[in-house]
Amino acid sequence: MHSQFSAGPPSNDRAERDVPGLPSPASGADRTPLRYDVIIAGCGPTGATLAAELRLHDVRVLVLEKETEPKSFVRIVGLHIRSLELMAMRGLLDRILEHGRQRPAAGFFAAINKPAPKGLDSAHAYLLGIPQPVIERLLEEHAIALGAQVRRGCAVAGFEQDDEGVTVELADGEQLRSRYLIGCDGGRSTVRKLLGVGFPGEPSRTETLMGEMEVGVPQEEIAAKVADIRETHQPFWLRPFGRGIYSVVVPAAGVGDRAEPPTLEDFQQQLRTIAGTDFGVHSPRWLSRFGDATRLAERYRVGRVLLAGDAAHIHPPIGGQGLNLGVQDAFNLGWKLAAQIRGWAPDTLLDTYQAERHPVAEDVLDNTRAQMELLSAEPGPRAVRRLLTELMDFDEVNRHLIEKITAIGIRYDFGAGPDLLGRRLRDIDVKQGRLYGLLHRGRGLLLDRTEGLTVGGWSDRVDHLADPTAALDVPCVLLRPDGHVAWIGDDQQDLDDHLSRWFGRPAG
Repeated sequence: MHSQFSAGPPSNDRAERDVPGLPSPASGADRTPLRYDVIIAGCGPTGATLAAELRLHDVRVLVLEKETEPKSFVRIVGLHIRSLELMAMRGLLDRILEHGRQRPAAGFFAAINKPAPKGLDSAHAYLLGIPQPVIERLLEEHAIALGAQVRRGCAVAGFEQDDEGVTVELADGEQLRSRYLIGCDGGRSTVRKLLGVGFPGEPSRTETLMGEMEVGVPQEEIAAKVADIRETHQPFWLRPFGRGIYSVVVPAAGVGDRAEPPTLEDFQQQLRTIAGTDFGVHSPRWLSRFGDATRLAERYRVGRVLLAGDAAHIHPPIGGQGLNLGVQDAFNLGWKLAAQIRGWAPDTLLDTYQAERHPVAEDVLDNTRAQMELLSAEPGPRAVRRLLTELMDFDEVNRHLIEKITAIGIRYDFGAGPDLLGRRLRDIDVKQGRLYGLLHRGRGLLLDRTEGLTVGGWSDRVDHLADPTAALDVPCVLLRPDGHVAWIGDDQQDLDDHLSRWFGRPAG
């Protein structure tokens, strides 16, 4: 059942087909040797996750990170339900949980304080707060353990692509060559700019100070004061993280030079202006300033160069979706790009990366736009906020918004079929334990309750579990490596057609 994927030479590498006029490849004597299959610019959560996903399929990966050292500031980020599920699919979740702190999946949408609806469709229905340097270290270590190479202090300065690969030039003049280049290098992405991909959207209109620090007054006093102020001031909050540490968010209007990092004095000044007290804040762990710029790359792929994470989309941090969106990009792209390199990808498989993830990013940008409007202190947005707060008492409304923020409501368009088609499958019970435990190697999976089907010539890339006891209300499902349901049914010929659609021609 769990046969190891065989890493054969690529045979249908067609990435250049949708980009007319690519330069002809240089002669063998002039061309830099092709040492890698994929070079990834940026070793943040998106880049490290993508590197690990590619290594599951023996793809030769080099990650270039311009920073010489990992981030040192201790900012807490949140992993939402879907990201936690993906970590469980790769056997990473238990280790990550050791370093994080769980809290209820509630209060995400525009910081409207409503409890999570009952019965969220996940075994991981919580938010995990974890220090950003820790999650980045864990993901990088995972990628390296799988065989990815990471070079720090290396910045991409230029690149040229042809019909066989991409020649990448580093800031020091060194040239490297790979089959593909992926820009995971943040909102100011060098790769995106050099690629000439438009990044339309709205520039920042308002700015906010955000940080984590200790306070010098009792929690009860803070809670009462914040509740009173939030009746008229949005965004403004002080939220406890435990051990005396608070997340502090205040408007940045009139504070310092936007080109300079904020100081503790800036926070104290704004707190006194708005609340009449600075709450005795001291000992900051990190301080930052963010705006509400919202932009989405026009394309995620040009030939052999692709974009993921913040290089493809930026938005305000309200709702905590940014890191999660990038990690989920990586899980969507990784197996598809590996299939292209390994030689079994159907012709249009790599195109589905943009087709699926671009609309998801559009939706995230729209919901963050809506949330930012609801944080306004103007009478109109405050009235809409009060109305939405009432509407969220209805379970259907609250559930819809939570599923949107946590990405468990995503349904990719795979054509007509049951509602489950195109959605992710929760971590159900199977006879071998839990479903996600069968997905650690990043392969497809046929979950067969009829015990009458087979994956045949696709067994080198799709596993088969015959289990009539599986907790499903359909006969069989075919799962992609990212856990989304690619087929539902019980007919072998129909299954074979869908195996070909997602996993190419059978071997042999």
